[in-house]
Amino acid sequence: MSKGWLRAITSTPTLAESIQIVGLVDLNRATAESLAQEFSLDGAVIGSDLAEVIAATKADLVFDIVIPAARFGVVSTALKAGCHVLSEKPMATSLAEGAALIELAAKTGKVHAIIQNRRFISGIRRMRRLVEEGAIGDLTGVHCDFFLGPHFGGFREEMDNVLLLDMAIHTFDAARFVSGKVPLSVYCLEKNPVGSWYKHGASAHALFDFSDDVVFSYRGSWCAEGRRTSWESEWRLTGSKGMLTWDGEDSFEAAVAGNEPGLLHGFMPIEVPEPKHEEETHGHASVIASFIEAIKTGKPPETASSDNIRSLAMVLGAIESAKTGRRVDISAQGQ
Repeated sequence: MSKGWLRAITSTPTLAESIQIVGLVDLNRATAESLAQEFSLDGAVIGSDLAEVIAATKADLVFDIVIPAARFGVVSTALKAGCHVLSEKPMATSLAEGAALIELAAKTGKVHAIIQNRRFISGIRRMRRLVEEGAIGDLTGVHCDFFLGPHFGGFREEMDNVLLLDMAIHTFDAARFVSGKVPLSVYCLEKNPVGSWYKHGASAHALFDFSDDVVFSYRGSWCAEGRRTSWESEWRLTGSKGMLTWDGEDSFEAAVAGNEPGLLHGFMPIEVPEPKHEEETHGHASVIASFIEAIKTGKPPETASSDNIRSLAMVLGAIESAKTGRRVDISAQGQ
């Protein structure tokens, strides 16, 4: 994942000008050395101890791209060392850890944000604008399908709750953003289907209750061979006046009710507006730019951990529901 971050920085002139990579930290030194060579980071200090590398480089910020189990230690160390931190998702492995990191960021006066790059793409921004402008009336439902069969190898195939914890958080966070609503409760059924090459939880079906009577439904699998959906999920937004569908790639269809007599009134197509701000549609580069802007201005970034903990609460609530077989209240979590 670090390569994706570094490509975003080196290929975006404003980021390349404002960010200098001064150190690389990895438990396997050879991995960091290979990365330094690939991205021509000849002057970067390489080490396996984060605190030592921060001290040696006098770094201002840390990009945290470790596996979830190591996140709390890495972010805590960086914040205590006086660094701003931009983390991979999920922001923590528990709400208690997430709350502790938010408190530490506030105490140290540092910016702590989460990458959540999937909300910084054109399709998500276009849906958000359509909802904000009321083109399909009052939003009533957000429905997402996610079916792929990636063979990653490595840590993902050994994780518990792999789909919910490692991937579904993208769609959960995007649904929260697009709707502009607060997640209140969830009921989730999680399975590891026959033929799955993952240890646990490669499939999940979750039903969320959002504020203002909006429903969010998610159906997903990471061991679904055959014709796949987009990595961004397939979306259907329903409203009091009409509906929008997005295939997660290039195809949008939006329409409002027509005037045909009879049982079904038909429909009238409507345009799906372009994003309001094109600079917010470049994935990793847009999130990193937002992070740097927050450091410069003091204005909280869109993906600040104090907000993103609501997305973590959705994931952990779904996992708890799957384990207990019960509907889980998440309205008081992440507040």
